Amino acid sequence: MGLRRVLILTFVYFLLVMPCFAIKIGLQTHVGRTFIGSSTKAEIINCNTNKLIFVMEKMKGYEMKPYRGKIAIKVDGQYMKMDANKIIIKPLDNGFVSVKRKWYRGQFKIINDGGSLTVMNDIPLELYIRGVVPSEMPSSWEHEAHKAQAIAARSYAVANMGKRAKYGYDLKDTPEDQAYGGASAETTQTNEAVTETEGIVLVCQGKIVPAYYSASAGGKTNTGSQVWSHDLPFLKSVPSFDDGIRKNGHGVGMSQYGANNLAKRGYNGYQILKYFYANTKFAKLKNK
Repeated sequence: MGLRRVLILTFVYFLLVMPCFAIKIGLQTHVGRTFIGSSTKAEIINCNTNKLIFVMEKMKGYEMKPYRGKIAIKVDGQYMKMDANKIIIKPLDNGFVSVKRKWYRGQFKIINDGGSLTVMNDIPLELYIRGVVPSEMPSSWEHEAHKAQAIAARSYAVANMGKRAKYGYDLKDTPEDQAYGGASAETTQTNEAVTETEGIVLVCQGKIVPAYYSASAGGKTNTGSQVWSHDLPFLKSVPSFDDGIRKNGHGVGMSQYGANNLAKRGYNGYQILKYFYANTKFAKLKNK
């Protein structure tokens, strides 16, 4: 299929009625301790009773560790046992929470699961995508490539809700699912791409697709059967427009380098996605 022909597209949107949801992203899994801070005061709430346990001071770091089936917090040099094995950390006044030396939006859930801690970020979907796009694609790249990345990342996230349920969250914050750097990763350019594509996902045969992508395909993308032994109707093999760049990743779906090169050629974000994903339409999530 030639480039000129691909540019002729019909944009038909339909609405998918979805519940208003947040997504849970695992930041630390089965660790012996964690260090938490907040840009504002933050409430620690017992998940089981919904009662306030403790108020964290702003811009002060706290160490937490598992202790006798519960969670202990270090306050002024002394550990205080919190009578809870599951807690929520809720920053006040739209504050940010610090974990792993990064700032994150939303609130946090920490679980003592068998003597170790699992830390997850509970965050609205669109705010999560803000932290994914610049973590997966350089913020200096073309704006239309960022828009394609936002839609692909959103589609992947929604299609994979619950993928890591055995750990208590939906997705990891690594390229094993999608790289996610929280608010610390956000840029003005990439946030604009997320806002301009808010709620838009890729759909094939009435279902939101897990829009697989990789850094580069080395000249030609792979079909599903070339990598996973089975084909998927939205995946096809096409020139990836990343010639000269060594293959990096599984090479299935959108090539990120290819998306940026196509954007330089005049493709918009939707055209980039229609090029890389077969038999797809665009839908917009609608809250109930």
